[in-house]
Amino acid sequence: MNKLLTTLLLCIMTTSLSAQTYRTVSDISYTKKTDAYSQERLKLDVYYPEGKKDCPVVVWFHGGGLEGGNKEIPWKLKEKGLVVVGANYRLLPRVTVDKTLDDAAEAVAWVFNHIAEYGGDVKKIIVSGHSAGGYLAMLLCLNKAWLAAYGNNADDVMMYVPFSGQAITHYNVRKMQGIPPLQATIDEYAPLYWVRKDCPPLILICGDRELELFGRYDENQYLARMMKLAGHTETYLYELDGHGHGGMVEPGFHILETHLKQMLGEAVNP
Repeated sequence: MNKLLTTLLLCIMTTSLSAQTYRTVSDISYTKKTDAYSQERLKLDVYYPEGKKDCPVVVWFHGGGLEGGNKEIPWKLKEKGLVVVGANYRLLPRVTVDKTLDDAAEAVAWVFNHIAEYGGDVKKIIVSGHSAGGYLAMLLCLNKAWLAAYGNNADDVMMYVPFSGQAITHYNVRKMQGIPPLQATIDEYAPLYWVRKDCPPLILICGDRELELFGRYDENQYLARMMKLAGHTETYLYELDGHGHGGMVEPGFHILETHLKQMLGEAVNP
């Protein structure tokens, strides 16, 4: 009995020692902007597996209508061998949307410049986010000027995975323009304005079209159609039946992981 107990204890200890450990470094300033609001707001958290190299990286922009919310490391991305970066950005109406987009681009630029220090691979960066965060991811993908301002090529991102992002001009951007949320417009702050055929894979994930916010699925469906008509062959659109705007987030991570594994040539779980 003692010999069996000893063997079991050794097995438990070996498993414990071999388990991957993860760390989170919080509130890293990613900006060169010097104003007080930027210094307060423009920070990010990095969650990473200790002792690993060349890991895929997910840059995650939080939701909140561009007017609220805070950086987060989604729990569904934890303990998956990923480096995850949760980034804040300045919020409307305290700043205009061009400032917010510039913040998002600066956060991604920081990732390109520093993520190897945390075991991340700059060739495996995924830019993602939910709602307002998905909207920011879309615009960084389709309008190359935002990342180019920081010396980065939007096409060097491995893929973009916006969760329920707005494809027309964001409703809170329109609010600052005096336009109501159900009056659709497409200007330079609409992802649809920047449709192009030569960007990385674009994976569009939305909730049920009857439950989504302000016709969000329908916007994404039109964006997907325009991307394909423009000649982009790697635009994918998913509708998560039965899930609303908030409820679609957790099941959406399975789609992100599936596309990541496909791109890495790994086995995919159904």
